[in-house]
Order: sequence, then structure tokens, then C-alpha cells
Amino acid sequence: MTAPNDGGYPAFPIDVPTSARMYDYSLGGKDNFPADRAAVQFVNSQYPSSLDVTRENRLFLYRAVRFLVRDLGIRQFLDLGSGLPTQANVHQVAQQFQPGARVVYVDVDPIVLAHGRALLADDETTRVIAADVTEPERILADSDVRKMIDFSRPVAVLLLSVTHSIVDDDKVRHLLAVMREAMAPDSYLGYSQLAGTDRAGVDAGNAMVKKMGITWKNRMVEEVAEFVRDFEPVEPGLVDVKTWRPDPTQPPLAPVDEALRPYLGRGAEETRFYEYGGVLRRP
Repeated sequence: MTAPNDGGYPAFPIDVPTSARMYDYSLGGKDNFPADRAAVQFVNSQYPSSLDVTRENRLFLYRAVRFLVRDLGIRQFLDLGSGLPTQANVHQVAQQFQPGARVVYVDVDPIVLAHGRALLADDETTRVIAADVTEPERILADSDVRKMIDFSRPVAVLLLSVTHSIVDDDKVRHLLAVMREAMAPDSYLGYSQLAGTDRAGVDAGNAMVKKMGITWKNRMVEEVAEFVRDFEPVEPGLVDVKTWRPDPTQPPLAPVDEALRPYLGRGAEETRFYEYGGVLRRP
């Protein structure tokens, strides 16, 4: 089954879950389909802490972007694999603290592009481009990226909860190496990925999502840290993102669907896997 093609973007399947729409559903969004909702509910039935882990990553996005703009003075952002426009989007957080901050969102999912372009049609400081994050050279050559981002000045590249959707480790390394080379010194990388502390648990999770037909690769925390070894973590370093400069007063997320409410709070004591990341400086 596919969504109808209205001429504005390609038809896309709605009976196969995608990580972007699953993420949207977990955040209390409305831009998802029954297959996405069923997939999220199944994953949480197997890993009850998954909902909290997902939502903590979105809360981390707010704190990271706020830190980059308010504390470090970053005024331009390249958000790779941005996902569906939902609450506390990068441009909304950045412009709250620095009006005029520029943001380019990059995603390959047709529904992300359609919603993003509609939402931002009249915003001169924000663009949404269609590109695969595993092709960083094409992203950097894009006319909108070159227009909006001055790579001779510090920029924040965001790669939040994305690289577990890239199963080829070499492609992750290539992406990060190309972006690092393009970034001026004193630029920053905001990074997170679902990672685990137990090899058997990581492998079991990967086997489960593979059966669901989802492109996904959980990794060990040590493997994730190796990806970003050429960047310098700022305090408190690479951590479970819920412990990265926590702020109980930050804006809350939207309520989740009733079917997911039993899972809220189940991640409080989770130590086997979590969104692992932080903010890192490009020397």
C-alpha cells in the first residue's frame, strides 16, 4: 500500500514502518500510520524502556541546541537525518535564543520532505533538502546548503539518533570524516545513537528489527565512541543522553498515545542500552 501521489512528492509505502514515523509516534506526533504504530508497540512490548529512551533523545536535542546557541554562540546548523517536523524542532529552539539562526534540515524520507517544506515555506532562515546522509559530498554541494551555511565559520552539525539507521560502519566513518573536513575549527557535532553495553543484547535487538524489515544497527558504546574519536567531547563527555546537562525545567514533550502510556517511566533504571552521545568540538 502506498500513500497517494499528489504531484508534490513521490508516492511512498505506508504499510512498512519507517524509523522517522516511528520516532514521530513515540514523541506524541500525528504523522504516522498503523504500521508505524504497530512497530513501536511491538518494540516496546519486547523492550519496555524503549519509549523513554526515544523521548530522552528529543529532550537532549533541546538542551544541546540551546547550549550551542546560547552558550557557544553557534548561529548555523546542519541537521542530518532530521526526521519529521515535530515539537522543539532545531530552528525553533535555536531561534528562541538567537533570532535569525540558520538551519538546513536534511532527510531522504518523502513524507519528511513534504511536511518540512510545507511547515517552513515562509521561513527565510530555514531550508529542507532531499539527500541521503550517507552521501555527504552531495549534501555539501547542494545549492541550498551552500546558500545557508558558511563553512568558513563555526557550524553545528547534528547527527542525532541517525547512525543506527546506517548499518555499514564504513559509511558512518565516511560521513563523519567528510563533515569534519568541511567544518571550520571550533565547530561542533551533536551526536547520539542507540547503543548497548552487552554484546548479546545488542545482537538480539538487531535480529529483532531485521525481522521487522527495518534498516537498523544497534552498536556497543565503545564502537560509537570510536566513530567520533577525531572530535573533542565537551563536558560531561559521551554519556547516556538523559544525563547530559539535565534540566528538569525544560519544556516537556507532548503526551503519548494511550497505547504507549504503560511504558512511560519504564526506562528509569535501564542500563543495558540507551541513546549514547553528547556535543563534541571540531578542533
